[in-house]
Amino acid sequence: MSGDGYGAHDHTYSFPPMPPMPPAPPPAPADGARAVAVAVLNLGGLGLGYALVRRWGLMLLCWIATAALLFAVLPADPDGVPVFALVLYGVFLAAVAAHGARVGLRARPTWPRQAPLALLLGLVLLAVPAGGVVLYDDARDEAVQQMLLDRLERADRLVAKAGTQAFSLGKDGYRQAVEVYENLSADHPGSRAADRVPGRMKTFYSTVGEAYTQGDHCGAIEPLTYLRTVPRSMPRTDLGELTDWPDDRLATSLYACASQGLTAGDTTWASQFGELLTTFPESDQAAKVEPAVRAAVTRTSRDLQGSEPCGAVERLRSLSSEIDRLPGEEAGVGDALARDARQATANADSGTYLCGVDQYKDGDFEAAQTTMNAFVKANKNHKNRARAQKIAIAAEIAQTVPAAGKSLPTTRTGGSISVTVQNDSPDDITVLYTGPVTGSFTLKACGSCTTYPFSSTLSPGFQPCSDSGKNYPERTISLPPGTTYFLHKPNNDSLSTPASDTAKLQSGYIYTECAYATQTLGSGL
Repeated sequence: MSGDGYGAHDHTYSFPPMPPMPPAPPPAPADGARAVAVAVLNLGGLGLGYALVRRWGLMLLCWIATAALLFAVLPADPDGVPVFALVLYGVFLAAVAAHGARVGLRARPTWPRQAPLALLLGLVLLAVPAGGVVLYDDARDEAVQQMLLDRLERADRLVAKAGTQAFSLGKDGYRQAVEVYENLSADHPGSRAADRVPGRMKTFYSTVGEAYTQGDHCGAIEPLTYLRTVPRSMPRTDLGELTDWPDDRLATSLYACASQGLTAGDTTWASQFGELLTTFPESDQAAKVEPAVRAAVTRTSRDLQGSEPCGAVERLRSLSSEIDRLPGEEAGVGDALARDARQATANADSGTYLCGVDQYKDGDFEAAQTTMNAFVKANKNHKNRARAQKIAIAAEIAQTVPAAGKSLPTTRTGGSISVTVQNDSPDDITVLYTGPVTGSFTLKACGSCTTYPFSSTLSPGFQPCSDSGKNYPERTISLPPGTTYFLHKPNNDSLSTPASDTAKLQSGYIYTECAYATQTLGSGL
């Protein structure tokens, strides 16, 4: 090629050929022992099988799962590991073991390179979770022990609180505590809490029975009675000597409280003695019941001579009634108690006379009349029966003429002054009189007599018992000088007011007393 100018030349460049890529290492031959080693190492929960085949992410996952399990189960709970957590973790371990076995079948381990050695290491490391299970069981057992001790302590606090209250207020607390003690002893034998129950029961009994220790026998009856029921609430618990602990104390309290009530007139004594005789018939305390009752009858009978004989009569009758209800047969004192009851009744009957006298002296004439009439009816052979009749007569007169009751009637009879009482009324009448001599008699109705108009009795010339043509029923009595009070009353069911008259009798005179009827029964001397 010729001529001026530029020319172009073709250039060809060549490069040396790229070296060929090294071939990938051939996979490790399948090794069952290696697969088992990886699986066993993964069963330890820390993913060490994955560390053996350099699967670090999967190993971290195992750590996270195991940490989650530990978080769920620690600290140890008395109820143990939640079931769902165990199931999930068990499924997870099975999965990573299976996966690890598949991965380890052909993967080359980094350490230890010998599969048998890795398998041996995995078996050794399985002791770690096994030991963890043992430690967890120990921790769980301790948690259970602490839970039971806490339950025991709560029961102790219930007892202590109830002990500061009246028994009626603290009774529910005692019952709850007994339930806890029984549960600990029966359902958890061998626990530290159950071993402490016998000591706690001694404290329980002494706390409930504190009133007895303080000498409050009446206040001790209810709690001691409750303590006798505790063995029924704890059938599977051996209380030993505590079973009979309340018996003698309760018997003593029943006797002491009943004795106090018997002296003070409290009506609860009979029920307490009755409980003593029924519950502890062979006790020394039961043997003291009849002598105490007999002494009470004697003591109350002495009060008949005191300032309040009527109160003593009431107490004796109450004593007799209560004694009759005492169950003395079991204790062998039934006959003796029956004698005491009869004696109390007899003394009360006799004391009724003294009661009537006291009522009469106090001016309670209506009560005195009732009392004396009852005495006369109940004591047909009593030495005071005759005077009681006269006091009843005087008391009846004194209800209309109070002056008639200023002195107590005597049993004196007769006198030197003749007094004739006539009946100018159409009714049978009873004539009562009192003064130096007291008595009564009845007069038949005057068959030909009628009731006088009231206006006629106001006339200055009114003269009953003066019709010579009539045969007036009459009776003559002899009375001493002095003032005698008369009372005339009809014997039918008439509501007429009895008539009264006061006569001042003097020797040398003969007196006539006339009873007549108007709207009210009248009398005149």
